[in-house]
Amino acid sequence: MARAPRPLRLIRRYPVVALTLAIGALGIVLALAGQGWLVAWIFSAYALGIAAWQAVGMVRDILRGHWGLDILAITAIVATVAVGEYVAALIVVLMLTGGEALEDYAGRRAKRELDALLARAPQRAHRVLDDHFEDVPVDDVRPGDVLLVRPSEIVPVDGTLRSVETTVDESSITGESVPVEKHEGDPLLSGSVNGPAAVEITATARAADSQYQQIVALVAEAAASKAPVVRLADRYAVPFTVFSLLLAGVAWWVSGDPVRFAEVLVLATPCPLLIAAPVAFIGGMSRAARNGVIVKGGGVLEQLAKARTAVFDKTGTLTHGEPELVAVRTEPGFRPDELLALVASAEQYSSHVLAASIIQAATDGGLPLAEAETARESATNGVIARIGGREVAVGKFAYVQGHAQEARRTGIAPGELAVYVAVDGRYAGALLARDRVRANARTTLERLDRLGVHHTMMLTGDAQATADHIAAELGLERVRAECLPADKVQEVAAIAERPVIMVGDGVNDAPVLAAADVGVAMGARGATAASESADAVILVDDISRTAKAVEIGRDTVRVALQSIWLGIIVSVALMLIAAFGFIPATAGALLQEFVDLAAILAALRAIGGRRDAAAPAPVRERAATSAR
Repeated sequence: MARAPRPLRLIRRYPVVALTLAIGALGIVLALAGQGWLVAWIFSAYALGIAAWQAVGMVRDILRGHWGLDILAITAIVATVAVGEYVAALIVVLMLTGGEALEDYAGRRAKRELDALLARAPQRAHRVLDDHFEDVPVDDVRPGDVLLVRPSEIVPVDGTLRSVETTVDESSITGESVPVEKHEGDPLLSGSVNGPAAVEITATARAADSQYQQIVALVAEAAASKAPVVRLADRYAVPFTVFSLLLAGVAWWVSGDPVRFAEVLVLATPCPLLIAAPVAFIGGMSRAARNGVIVKGGGVLEQLAKARTAVFDKTGTLTHGEPELVAVRTEPGFRPDELLALVASAEQYSSHVLAASIIQAATDGGLPLAEAETARESATNGVIARIGGREVAVGKFAYVQGHAQEARRTGIAPGELAVYVAVDGRYAGALLARDRVRANARTTLERLDRLGVHHTMMLTGDAQATADHIAAELGLERVRAECLPADKVQEVAAIAERPVIMVGDGVNDAPVLAAADVGVAMGARGATAASESADAVILVDDISRTAKAVEIGRDTVRVALQSIWLGIIVSVALMLIAAFGFIPATAGALLQEFVDLAAILAALRAIGGRRDAAAPAPVRERAATSAR
């Protein structure tokens, strides 16, 4: 179907604005024909009709508890008609209805990054079938399907590269513009753009479970959210309205001329308050998306701007989340290889971050992994499985002690963690692992402090000695170790210095992310539950984006307030001049249009430059799915 011409699309989108312009053009024709009296009647009747229509909506808002600023514009329309300034009345109507068009344009400009992510969502895939391929909807792709990705085409689902090599552009996901080289067997993320050569990939996830589709879902949620227009603008709405009406009334009383009342009010329009704030917040959300952070609403940016405390999970957040096995300590009657094989077999049924490391260590050592007859995981505590007729319990000390009373803690060095093992109700030993702190973790904490987030805390399920070591290395203010999910929620609720940011990555962090003032999920490869319960999701495995999100929040609120105050100050200055009779009503109405435009352009600064200050390139690392 042919697309309608642009002028027709604009008329359909903004019918009241189009009608106002048409009536204005008709008035010019009638005035040139010497029918000035008819122009006065048409302009006045139309303006009063719009005022009545706006008044109905304003009353409904007031009844719902939302004090509106439209009372100024409505009063200005009625006043200008009453004193015979019908041209000014029509300009005020244009300003009032045209504000919708200005807001829509500015909003589209501000949401450009969010809309770009949504528009790029893959829709179809080329599935390879023997010696040919077929185009299928991306939702029909299943893990194991072989797909053809043509040059410069978007990778439709997560997969692994079958071809020898290629280069991909991952900027829409990671924010890094430098192409990444990929070789056979390397993972490819959906949403990345293939290089100049056609390649084949093997799908490893369905579309709904792939990285880009999860990003699209988060972006759609963010794009549908409303900026906190009421909370921010209404702080100034009532005093601005009262001041404007009082000034107009005083000008009328002192001069004795009712025209002076109308001349003041046409300069007291509310567009800077109604439009500047939402445009700034949409721009801030778009800037955050460009920097690899999806913020689920303008209110989140407000909270980030005011944050005073940052709380961090340890494993996978402050650390890489990829502990390396460093020792296997066995009790008499158990050999290290035997114990490692049993533990690795049991950990196949665990979501704990250490499970993958233990399984990898066993595989690298050539140890066979057995299938469990039964397996049950106790979230954040451990897993118990029956393997080869033997009951194997693996997990925290308290969990394993419940299966083997004689279990005893083993000594660990700073930065190490221990996983305890019981076999057939007998304490069998412990496996020690070490998790590396992220290289930019300390600089992120220092940057947060400079941004006003002066209080920091770490919550972890790990042992106290390990937690204390990490806290000392990073300079964290407070630490709480051996936490269950409920303990984390209680700790965050007890913090006095608010708002509180909570940064986590795993399934067990979902409750505390939801409970914090601002929950930030490290969602590059993290659990869906964490991303869904969080207020902001970091799309790349880079903790420094936490500080970037706070910076964007502060900048956005600052720009919104500056834009609002710009409109208020200029409007008040012009109203004071008009109070002395130096600005006719028609000229004042035209001047106010420029005030509105200036406030909107000022608010668009929240989008930021095309490239923000360079952040450290994210390390391609696997984020944890859970942490005990």
